Amino acid sequence: MKISIGTQIKKGPWGGGNLFAINLSNFLTSKGHNVVNELDDEDIDLILITEPRKTSESSSFTHLDVSKYIQAVKKDCLVVHRINECDERKNTNYVNQYLIEANKVADSTVFVSSWLKNLYLSQGMDKNNKNVILSGANKEIFNTKNFKPWNGASKIKIVTHHWGSHWNKGFETYLKLDSLLGKKEYKDKLEFTYIGNLPKKIKLTNTKVVSPISGKDLANEIKKNNLYLTGSINEPSGNHHIEGAQCGLPLLYLESGGTIEYCEGYGVGFKEYDFEDKLKYIIKEYDTYALKMKDYPYDSIKMSENYENLFLEMFSSKEKIISERENSYPINLFDLYSYKLARKVKKINRKEKV
Repeated sequence: MKISIGTQIKKGPWGGGNLFAINLSNFLTSKGHNVVNELDDEDIDLILITEPRKTSESSSFTHLDVSKYIQAVKKDCLVVHRINECDERKNTNYVNQYLIEANKVADSTVFVSSWLKNLYLSQGMDKNNKNVILSGANKEIFNTKNFKPWNGASKIKIVTHHWGSHWNKGFETYLKLDSLLGKKEYKDKLEFTYIGNLPKKIKLTNTKVVSPISGKDLANEIKKNNLYLTGSINEPSGNHHIEGAQCGLPLLYLESGGTIEYCEGYGVGFKEYDFEDKLKYIIKEYDTYALKMKDYPYDSIKMSENYENLFLEMFSSKEKIISERENSYPINLFDLYSYKLARKVKKINRKEKV
């Protein structure tokens, strides 16, 4: 099967969507599928829309590009839309409606959490063919090798990491912990490391700040610690706490968004008003939660298997899916001609470069 994943993959530290595309591409390729990231080829069997917003740096194509491809190039190409974003995450007011509109071109939809799925269904998205596949990180990188749980005697080392620097990533919580570390009660008992980008006006005076890193360097830095903290608000899924958990660190997490689905049972949840109490509790019960981490179930292989199973299931029912499909974005003859001509020119240019 030839599958196009709509992400412009970036090297080095980047967001969770980039890691998703890398992990899924590698898995599908290992299973014998042909994976591309554009719509240039004439024989694509399935398109996975990951970021339909043209303004996004990570976007390879939009839902309108996909619609044109289906109508002008290959009518029996299947379309899946993965949704991992929402207005609630960054206090915007345009993302949800845009993605609801973009979703009309999809034959099937995957949400990264049930929380996100329910959010979109409550705002008017069609209920048909909506799946939830939880995300996961690469276990070859994020694993318990060389991780040492807290011994109960030394300072307990707490860590978090984020590529994005939006306030909702959890900075209310991180500032709260930074403030606690300035108190006599805590400064000899706790350490806190923040890995990643900080908002310009935020200063963590009692916290070790590490510039963004990725891959094994990131995993090794996480493993220097004992407890993973996330204060992210309305996170659809998030990769950071998954990576921390796969490294063996028990989780102290804000009960918000889809984070709960990834953390529940593998740490302690807190609300805005009881962070300090829950911090004390997980320290007291650390050994109990540390033992549970070896069974943490969310990794990129399991995630990718679920995507492949969905793709194969759709492919086996392709005729039925195509027959029930509605044309949400019909193209007039002039636009159709222009699109085909542009593809021909692009193809000629590629050949000349070779």
